[in-house]
Amino acid sequence: MLTGKKILLGITGGIAAYKSAYLVRLLTKAGAEVRVLMSDAAKQFVQPLTFATLTGNPVFTEFFNPENGEWHSHVKLSLWADLYVVAPATANSIAKMAHGIADNLLLTTCLSARCPIMIAPAMDLDMYSNVATQQNLSTLRSRGFLIAEAGEGLLASGLSGKGRMAEPEEIFTEVNNYFNAAQTLSGRKILITAGPTREKIDPVRFITNYSTGKMGYAIAEELAQRGAEILLVSGPVQVTAHNQRITVIPVTTAEEMYRQCVALFPTCDGAIMSAAVADFTPETASSSKIKKTSDEMTLRLVPTKDIAAELGKLKNANQVFAGFALETDDEMQNAKKKLQSKNFDFIVLNSLKDKGAGFGYDTNKVTIVSRQKGAVDYELKSKALVAKDIADQIEEEFSQKTV
Repeated sequence: MLTGKKILLGITGGIAAYKSAYLVRLLTKAGAEVRVLMSDAAKQFVQPLTFATLTGNPVFTEFFNPENGEWHSHVKLSLWADLYVVAPATANSIAKMAHGIADNLLLTTCLSARCPIMIAPAMDLDMYSNVATQQNLSTLRSRGFLIAEAGEGLLASGLSGKGRMAEPEEIFTEVNNYFNAAQTLSGRKILITAGPTREKIDPVRFITNYSTGKMGYAIAEELAQRGAEILLVSGPVQVTAHNQRITVIPVTTAEEMYRQCVALFPTCDGAIMSAAVADFTPETASSSKIKKTSDEMTLRLVPTKDIAAELGKLKNANQVFAGFALETDDEMQNAKKKLQSKNFDFIVLNSLKDKGAGFGYDTNKVTIVSRQKGAVDYELKSKALVAKDIADQIEEEFSQKTV
């Protein structure tokens, strides 16, 4: 079932570390090649020799081998893996992952990983239910982390409740499902735009907006997971694409994004316009820094090219074309108008009046407005889960195209 798959297994310092030996056995019996990273605390529960024996590979615990100086490159490890599983994942390690802390080899490899990451939380019930832990898990979900949900039962503390690491068989099933998920979009090539653009004023200043690119990247990850080849035209962002089916094409300005999209769209089966493209750009940009004076400064702006409108003209009958509408007033009226004027098959409406939706959040609350079904409202949820709703709509639109 997992023949040829390369899996990194990270083991942090929890009593559930003993279960990870059985997980290794399940993965290797299914044909996976497994390499193990252990934190210092994990070694207090299970000896590295156990995992070295089960995997047939050396266990990585430090950045270098103190005996011969051999460097254990976290970059090479993360590039090698098809999936990185951290089981058990303690509350401490989850918090560090959520905040980008990399103070050991296991966490540094996590931070540099290009492959998807799955974690199996394991801790006492009060630690698990603590708002800090739940917020950290929500943050990781929004970044595309896969979560093997903790179970309920007797805990090491003697208490009973939620916090037990999922059983090895359950984690194995999650891993197997990940690799063998239905490739419902296999063979499709989809263009996605994400993030903001920057419009230059002078060498040190520019016009931009609050977009982080989180929603566009989440959509890209979800569609790639379903088998699609993704061309992700991205403005300047701090998020990273993990799936190998995603090709990131970095741009800075609205003009650069326009040129890339117009060139790529005819080769694609569909496109999703989730970028927050500047509507205006300075008429001229100074080649040197504009110095402050006592006089008022007038900055003349001119409209940027309308990417969605241009692609709407280029769209053929077999392509699926979708966009976003971020509104503050007359939300539905403006979304429906944009649906028609841009020739979208559907549009994803955000309202800045909804708490937790829009720029900067790890969550979103959307209404999908399509030509086929009209408006469908969705509850507030993580952007990773919103991406699933959008991907479902994409699949439905493709099915309509082939009827």
